[in-house]
Amino acid sequence: MTSTSTRPESAGTASSATPLLEIKGLKIGFKTQSGYVDAVRGVDFTMMPGERLAIVGESGSGKSTTATSIIDLLPGAGEVTGGQILFEGKDLTKATPAEMQAIRGRDIGYVPQDPMSNLNPVWSIGFQVEEAIRANGVATGKQAVRDRAIEVLKEAGLGDADQRLKQFPHQFSGGMRQRVLIGIGLSSRPKLLIADEPTSALDVTVQRRILDHLETLTRDYGTSVLFITHDLGLAAERAEKLVVMYKGQVVESGPSKEILANPQHPYTQRLVAAAPSLASQRIQSSIAPTHTNDVEISDEGADDAELMKRAHQREELGKRNASYIQVENLTKLYKIRQGGFKTTELRAVDDVSFSIPRGTTMALVGESGSGKSTVAKLVLQLESITSGTVAIDGRSVGALKGKDLFDFRRRVQPVFQDPYGSLDPMYSVGNTIAEPLVTHGIGDRKSRQKRVHELLDQVSLPVSMVNRYPGELSGGQRQRIAVARALALKPDVIVLDEAVSALDVLVQGQVLDLLTDLQTELGLTYLFITHDLAVVRLIADNVCVMQKGRIVEAGTTDEIFANPAQQYTRELLEAIPGANFEFGR
Repeated sequence: MTSTSTRPESAGTASSATPLLEIKGLKIGFKTQSGYVDAVRGVDFTMMPGERLAIVGESGSGKSTTATSIIDLLPGAGEVTGGQILFEGKDLTKATPAEMQAIRGRDIGYVPQDPMSNLNPVWSIGFQVEEAIRANGVATGKQAVRDRAIEVLKEAGLGDADQRLKQFPHQFSGGMRQRVLIGIGLSSRPKLLIADEPTSALDVTVQRRILDHLETLTRDYGTSVLFITHDLGLAAERAEKLVVMYKGQVVESGPSKEILANPQHPYTQRLVAAAPSLASQRIQSSIAPTHTNDVEISDEGADDAELMKRAHQREELGKRNASYIQVENLTKLYKIRQGGFKTTELRAVDDVSFSIPRGTTMALVGESGSGKSTVAKLVLQLESITSGTVAIDGRSVGALKGKDLFDFRRRVQPVFQDPYGSLDPMYSVGNTIAEPLVTHGIGDRKSRQKRVHELLDQVSLPVSMVNRYPGELSGGQRQRIAVARALALKPDVIVLDEAVSALDVLVQGQVLDLLTDLQTELGLTYLFITHDLAVVRLIADNVCVMQKGRIVEAGTTDEIFANPAQQYTRELLEAIPGANFEFGR
């Protein structure tokens, strides 16, 4: 039995008020071929009206499963097997489908974790927002619904909402898609908003604007917010109460700032120690868990000091090495249809130049829509280059075709931002990881199976997961599968597009440590696309800051963090969640 540390509520909490949400002894199981697997085991917590509560924990700890059970959106194999979910005193576990439909969306809003798979790619943004407004009875009549849709999107931070209604999800950046989902979740002014990793796809400046706006809206309408997050900085800044989950159980709960300033449970101590969002402020932070007879804590997470030591070694190596990747005057233009036969040009990447020495890591950082991911696609040759050159090991990649392009793909592998969209739902984990080996004709069936098992072990997933499918995995587990697949061919270059943004802090630390080990061992070169500046601090040797398609500042990681020259860079650094919070050691 796991011990749970529960702290008294902070002064000012009205203990006599009626709870908005009360979860008692919640148990959730998933039906498998070998019987039920318990995912949530006796969870208890309470939310008052207007309160903000964050649930934190590693990937697979039961955070999202607990949240989706509240609105009866568990996957087909999932089932509430015990306990109560009381919303305004009504037990939702006993509600009929019709009753849940009336509550879902109207009284309880939901912002799902992944914006791309939760927006229909064949429907316009306007249609999807209007559909939610009609379904929840917020407005009636074509013009009233349209006006409300524009209002909803503007409230979510899309200033040109009236121009965006006819666009489709693929024409939006990850951050813009996330804002659409936040707008839909708040469109009916719900009493409770469940936000499952609402800002994991957002850069820090947009994240701050979205969270500020979310806070304003929830304060104005009295909405309670249940955050599901792996960002402890966000939990410290935005939530009054914190619930820490581990292996389906609550191990610590209480006022968020008290817990994060002075964590009691060994697992919470390890979370705080491993949090990359603290790295730029507390590089030497390291907490050795105290002994406990009640729960075994997995020894995961990266040692920040060791990562920094390796980064300095790679930086010195990079100074001696010639550039392995050379990008010169890179430009990408897109033609945007304006209706009829009219088009306009969008300059997504504008005269970008940089170089990456062999065996080092360069980070591209910037706001959502700044052109970072477009640069990654051009380097990977997933998009055609309008002008400029990309050369790898002295050879231009823009003109590669046929067998030359196929061989290039083996040497340069991607890890994409979206673990939901980049994994085939019809492929098992084993087949997904082995697919590059099969495509490139490497090894026989037995050797490929052995390589798959090695890769699963490298990304800290059990071999027993080899026959599972993406729909049965958490977001963090899916991203680890994507990392394993990229490593399968032992490439020279890996382009990582927000590769660790979906991971909890412990697994994120472990993957960063793995990437650093592989780089040292194999001489890998990384192009790291990210909005998480704390991760940049740990893993990158050099940094380029992008704004509106152009590089506005470049230098070594230490130079950029210690003495940023541009106001835009300073704003990015200041917006790191929890940057000014004193976390416990």
